[in-house]
Amino acid sequence: MGVTKPLLVIAIDGPSAAGKGTLAVRLAAHFGLPHLDTGLLYRAVGLLAERTNRPPAEVAAGLAASDLVDPELRDDAAGQAGSRVAAIPEVRANLLKLQKQFAYQPSGAVLDGRDIGTVICPDAPVKFFVMASLEARAERRYQELRRRGVDTIKPRVLAEMAERDRRDSERAAAPLRAAPDAYLLDTSDMDADAAFAAALAFIEGKGFRSAGP
Repeated sequence: MGVTKPLLVIAIDGPSAAGKGTLAVRLAAHFGLPHLDTGLLYRAVGLLAERTNRPPAEVAAGLAASDLVDPELRDDAAGQAGSRVAAIPEVRANLLKLQKQFAYQPSGAVLDGRDIGTVICPDAPVKFFVMASLEARAERRYQELRRRGVDTIKPRVLAEMAERDRRDSERAAAPLRAAPDAYLLDTSDMDADAAFAAALAFIEGKGFRSAGP
């Protein structure tokens, strides 16, 4: 009998604007895996709760895939709303099953968020904690907002990011932290290509290869 090939589940955690989303998309494409940006789940819950005045836990329990395509989910206001509801234990509990089902589908998967390697997929064979200095991340977010035509100033972006870091790291339910066996990837002085190359080398070092040519 042949040896069963382990399921490739890639768990990517890290703070806002560290580069984890870009890395997740590229790794998913390279390995032919489905990708879930779990932050969109919390953004959708936060946005829908504000719009409908319903309890966030109730919104999380009935969240549908169609709720994740709203373009406003990419706005900073949705990010702040998502961070607030992510601190509610009942919200996290109601989204847990959905995320685990996605992670352990037969194809394997790539998930990025803030508790993937610690709560959602603690036994994932590949874990990353993508980080960067607060200043580098604030600059990236500021430039992103400028490109989208959002009128803001750097000190405001920096302050809002610092507050979100504090909220995400200090919440009682699944706080943002690196899993003990996560590969720490500091992108402060890296571009997207360099970050991808470093991550790919780590994954291939574990024996996983792309199924493509």
